[in-house]
Amino acid sequence: MTRGSFDNPLKADLHADRVVPPTGFTARLTVFTSLAMTFLAVFALALSMAAGRLAERWSDSLQGTATIRISAPQDQIDTQVAAVLALLTVTPGIASARALEDQEQRDLLAPWFGPDLPVDALPLPRLIEIKEDSAGYDAEGLRQRLTAEAPGAVLDDHTRWRRPLAVAASRLRLLGVTSIILITCAMGAMITLAANAALAANLQVIRVLRLVGAKDTYIVRAFVRRFTLRAFSGAIAGALLGMGGVALLPGVDEAGGFLTGLGFQGLGWLFPLLLPVLAGIVAFAATRFAAFRTLKGLP
Repeated sequence: MTRGSFDNPLKADLHADRVVPPTGFTARLTVFTSLAMTFLAVFALALSMAAGRLAERWSDSLQGTATIRISAPQDQIDTQVAAVLALLTVTPGIASARALEDQEQRDLLAPWFGPDLPVDALPLPRLIEIKEDSAGYDAEGLRQRLTAEAPGAVLDDHTRWRRPLAVAASRLRLLGVTSIILITCAMGAMITLAANAALAANLQVIRVLRLVGAKDTYIVRAFVRRFTLRAFSGAIAGALLGMGGVALLPGVDEAGGFLTGLGFQGLGWLFPLLLPVLAGIVAFAATRFAAFRTLKGLP
């Protein structure tokens, strides 16, 4: 036979397509595996990207701000607050500073203690919110001056909050990539099993093709094309279903601020469309490997 070229393994060939049964267990397994794995990959990608954005947003909201906590006897706290505010007005790098009102502190504590917390009756520290300018300020120098001016004042520059959030963002992205790699490997393994089953079911046909002069590349092309198209079509369906599911996830108005931005945003919706291409590449490589290995083992 002259159909031994492997230049375009996905080119339609009616004669070669007859080698692989168009329906049956292997067809359903390949389509279902690629659909299910791509569906899971879409959600892994969406949730990891959303969690990473959430951690970055939290970190950015703390960037450029700081808090001074003043704990002192009730008859001294107003004096120390005034002293700290006066100190901050002459501190280089401080754009603005203001003491939080009782209602603002009550709002901050409401998620943990409820809206009826008696702030006036509790010995709560006074909080001063600081916003730094683009040049920034000397945190260590400010701490030393606060110790001299207001012994009950403690500066919290939010470093201990920003660092874990930045680490969380990077690890969540890594977790998403790792999940997609594992899903892709599982897809490749299942498609390899399906290809081996199809090859085993057609061994007699393959032996006859060899006897009449068919080259191994001709036989492999039949399996590669059929399984690649099956995986690609199943992955397209899985990607569309996954994107539809992500679009139905609750938004900020329904679930509150914690779920803000859940899913894809903007050009991020294009990333799931790359998954069917990845599934096709995996199916191509897995089927080609399985087919050549099987043919090599035949007498």
